[in-house]
Amino acid sequence: IGSCFPSSHLWTCKKYQDPTAKGASGRGWRHARARHHHTLPPLPELAKERFQAPVPAYYCNLQLGASMEPAVRAAAASCSSYPSLHPPRALVARRLGRSSGLSLPARRVAVAAAAIALDPFQETKTEQNDTSETEVFACPVCYEPLIRKGPPGMNLPAIYRSGFKCSKCNKSFTSKDVFLDLTVTSGMKEYSELKPARTELFRSPLVSYLYERGWRQNFNRSGFPGRDEEFQMAQDYFQSVAGGILVDVSCGSGLFSRKFASSGAYSSVIALDFSENMLRQCYDYIKQEETPMNTNLALVRADISRLPFASCSIDAIHAGAAIHCWPSPSNAIAEISRVLKPGGVFVATTFLSTPTNSGLFSIDALKPLRQIVGPVNSSYNFFTEGELEDLCRSCGLVNYSSKVQRSFIMFSGQKP
Repeated sequence: IGSCFPSSHLWTCKKYQDPTAKGASGRGWRHARARHHHTLPPLPELAKERFQAPVPAYYCNLQLGASMEPAVRAAAASCSSYPSLHPPRALVARRLGRSSGLSLPARRVAVAAAAIALDPFQETKTEQNDTSETEVFACPVCYEPLIRKGPPGMNLPAIYRSGFKCSKCNKSFTSKDVFLDLTVTSGMKEYSELKPARTELFRSPLVSYLYERGWRQNFNRSGFPGRDEEFQMAQDYFQSVAGGILVDVSCGSGLFSRKFASSGAYSSVIALDFSENMLRQCYDYIKQEETPMNTNLALVRADISRLPFASCSIDAIHAGAAIHCWPSPSNAIAEISRVLKPGGVFVATTFLSTPTNSGLFSIDALKPLRQIVGPVNSSYNFFTEGELEDLCRSCGLVNYSSKVQRSFIMFSGQKP
């Protein structure tokens, strides 16, 4: 109900006019639909002088005639001296009795308006206490849904202004930085742990800064086709899940996250990485590229082996040039399989195992020794195409397919 009433003496309500609208049923609604152009009698203007508080405009999708205004204000004014800050709704209803000359549906609307008008701070308190259960985010400890307090939306401003809490273990998560930290270690003050060197390397501010300034471009020497072509190849795989939620895991500086978000092909894009500095770099690129801050793009810090999403909640997952850096690719793809919806698609790129990057361990007879010597000899895990297919199938993904160009491979699997 607006704080400024229109000059017309007619009132209309979309619920009343549309017989198919939700809640448009029952005797009262039928009566209202039949009389939605009823002219309401005016009340004395003295009530308007006694009560001047506006009625918040968000309350109902209504347009009320000027003759309704005195009735609402009269009821509110007559209750303004009530001892409690929130007089009972029944008291307001009595002030708007049959003597007001309003029909029953109109009195119901006026009662609600007067009740809102008596608490001018209700709109602010409602916004501040906007608490809801998120549809996607889950606790990385117990995988229970997170309760969100703050403005809705899967965009940077909304996520930054929101607080999250596990509905089971009560662990809290905040976005004090430019990203939402949903790691198990989030909020810990004393405990700290280090990941393998290949993971810690990308947490470096220097590497994060250089990643799109020459580092990633060197991948074309191994057959990587380049950002635009890789993006289009991934989009082809994701055609069946267009319009859904996409998570770009190990997103780095957001090289592909930003393209997925700006494409408009997905309802939400979540750029996820374990590196704090990579996520900060992604945020800087978003500002530089003048990407609208209300774009459905969220920055989340998380562990690929402990994804903070509810099971069967994600439509698409992309991992660009990442699997060779993961501490445990099998655990990671098992997690990806868990969070994908039935029919969800996983697409990834990586380097195939070659004599250049794997040495003698690329020879089939010597592959078993890689588990013993590999961690000492190399910082990365490189696999053959057969190993990648076996890994996807063993984690429950079907419809495996791949495209190979020299040591570059893009492969895909689908959740049955």
